[in-house]
Amino acid sequence: MIKINPIHAFKDNYIWIIHNEKYAVIIDPGIATPVIEYIRQHHLKLIAILNTHHHHDHTGGNLELSQLFGIQIYGPKKETIPGMTDGLEEGNIVRLPELPLNLTVLDTPGHTAGHISYYGSNNLFCGDTLFSCGCGRIFEGTAQQMYSSLKKITTLPDDTQVYCTHEYTLSNTHFATEIDPTNPLLAEYMSKVKLLRANHKPTIPTTLAIEKSINPFLRCEQSAIINAANRHAETQLPDAISVFSELRKWKDHY
Repeated sequence: MIKINPIHAFKDNYIWIIHNEKYAVIIDPGIATPVIEYIRQHHLKLIAILNTHHHHDHTGGNLELSQLFGIQIYGPKKETIPGMTDGLEEGNIVRLPELPLNLTVLDTPGHTAGHISYYGSNNLFCGDTLFSCGCGRIFEGTAQQMYSSLKKITTLPDDTQVYCTHEYTLSNTHFATEIDPTNPLLAEYMSKVKLLRANHKPTIPTTLAIEKSINPFLRCEQSAIINAANRHAETQLPDAISVFSELRKWKDHY
């Protein structure tokens, strides 16, 4: 039976470990030490690293883990990833028979130019593209790219478990409430998130169904979100991408 657990790193990063009783795969190890501790504590054999993008807080542990365990390192073909052995792009499949698990690669640029996500067995590992009640900052890509990446993700099944790599949910719900203050589902979710964080528990994974009901960045075609973006922009925005871009700029300075 496969388990998916968070390994806490830095201030708010989650390094995800997927494992059975014997083998393990790591996603976005920004630092090696807590990964090594988990592997040894649970008597596992690390077989691979999967990276979503090149930022150091997602790849900083690659080389140390590679030197220690002699493993394959998968990552986006369009980016320079430390120690990468296998460059990936849209439609590639990462086959992990030891678990067993197959993960399909989705190109999800926006946060970075070559950002990818991994989807398989109803789980999505999306790095810094989709957060609970939010999305990643646009550092290298464009608003159009990020919006398209999010729309691609929303075509997955509603019960998809979403594993992002930062604990930003509480802050994101505060921002979402500024935009959509009368959404009862958002208010209910915020209460749940506050309780989880008060008890030092992760709010991740979330599901696509939840995100479609509360995440303003996935709802740029809905009137409540359009009206809020128009008010903030002090103009009538022409389309959903313009609404998304306005929300993202708003959040950047929130």
